[in-house]
Amino acid sequence: MMLSDLVKPHSFDGPDVLIDNLSCDSRTIKPNGLFAALPGTVTDGRKFIEAAIENGAAAIMSESEPDGINIPFVEHENPRLFYGELASRLYAGQPKTLVAMTGTNGKSSTVEFLRQIWSFAGLNAACFGTLGIQSPKGYEPLTHTTPDAVALHKTLSKLVKEGVTHAAMEASSHGLKQFRMEYTKLSAAGFSNLTQDHFDYHPDMEDYFNAKARLFLELTPEAAPVVINVNDEYGQRLSGLCKDRGQDVLRIGWSGEDIRIDEVMPRAASQIVDLVVFGERQRIELPLVGEFQVLNAVAALALAIVTGVKQETAVEALSGLHGVAGRLEAAGKTRDGAPILIDFAHTEDGLDKLLRSIRPHTMGDIIIVFGCGGDRDPDKRPKMGAMAAKLADHVIVTDDNPRSENAAAIRKAVRKGCPDAEEIGDRAEAIRAGIEKLGPRDCLVIAGKGHEQGQIVGDEIIPFSDLEEARKALKELGHV
Repeated sequence: MMLSDLVKPHSFDGPDVLIDNLSCDSRTIKPNGLFAALPGTVTDGRKFIEAAIENGAAAIMSESEPDGINIPFVEHENPRLFYGELASRLYAGQPKTLVAMTGTNGKSSTVEFLRQIWSFAGLNAACFGTLGIQSPKGYEPLTHTTPDAVALHKTLSKLVKEGVTHAAMEASSHGLKQFRMEYTKLSAAGFSNLTQDHFDYHPDMEDYFNAKARLFLELTPEAAPVVINVNDEYGQRLSGLCKDRGQDVLRIGWSGEDIRIDEVMPRAASQIVDLVVFGERQRIELPLVGEFQVLNAVAALALAIVTGVKQETAVEALSGLHGVAGRLEAAGKTRDGAPILIDFAHTEDGLDKLLRSIRPHTMGDIIIVFGCGGDRDPDKRPKMGAMAAKLADHVIVTDDNPRSENAAAIRKAVRKGCPDAEEIGDRAEAIRAGIEKLGPRDCLVIAGKGHEQGQIVGDEIIPFSDLEEARKALKELGHV
């Protein structure tokens, strides 16, 4: 595509050139590429213009033109927003039905459950986010919950070429605030909850809420339905804002008016769930453990219905749902039948929901192994420790992804909330110790990293999987 066609009706300085790739990372720019020098929270992309030119950039786009540019330059007052528009043009094509799901917890499970319901209904469906891309062609990893604009539009274009008609994606607060989702054509949107997280990026809850609310108030068309869990104050508030905008709002959850959870009865590896779906009572056996999985399944149910799946088909599909990697994922059992579960919970609210969900299924003690990440919101560390001490019977504090911080200092901060906790810095040793403590009716949950395949220490990513370490320890201890 010629630069003039890509950026029209905007003007640019310099001759017209061919553009066949676009990036905001100077290291990935290729010949005939347009380098977007974007302002960032850590550094200014304009510092890397020279490097991009050395890599073959044919043109530059930024908010102001620096001195010494001898290739075409495109100036735009909001380069992040324009970057999304350019990505949608260069990598054109989106599935006919596109749904975005946001909230602090539950996004990954909800979009995967929605994909499963769509597939059950005979639709060619896909989903993508934290866990990567899952489509009829198989699995492909992604680096961010909400990919940057180029990766997002490349993904959407690729799915269309594969014949996907229905796609569900996660929408993170970072992605929404950084305009990564601009120029997507949404058919519906969903909201799960809002609890403290990402305060290394957001100054307060209001900024965090406003970032999430952008999905509904700016990116979702007024004519598109929205599904909102109204169990918390933020869901109630968002529901009101959407109604004021004239949107069709489906209120769901324990307090839902359109789809209401009436009762949940836990079983060993499933739950009997009584729902009221648009006034009709429905009883299903959900083959998943944990009350929060009921909320995720109900959100997926509502989104499936508003995107055209018949109500009876969508409800029937719930009985066949299977969980996603790192979300209450079973790693195995001891000889006496005590389960070991892996979960991504990494916030105070996440631990609260996780441990309360496990309790009805556990006759003995709950043992938890967890830590907190470095270079992330430090305020939540003692709060997570206190929540673990409150709801678990034995707490082992270990390392998560310490990144550039001192791991021992992070553990110390966590233990302010759980002073009686056991502390084992080595995560593999902590997992092994948790398994050794299990009695016949106990349960071990390893929280914080979920599906992740590495541990970030300094600038290095060390291969590490909670699932593999738990299975390794079970084998070494003679349980398998």
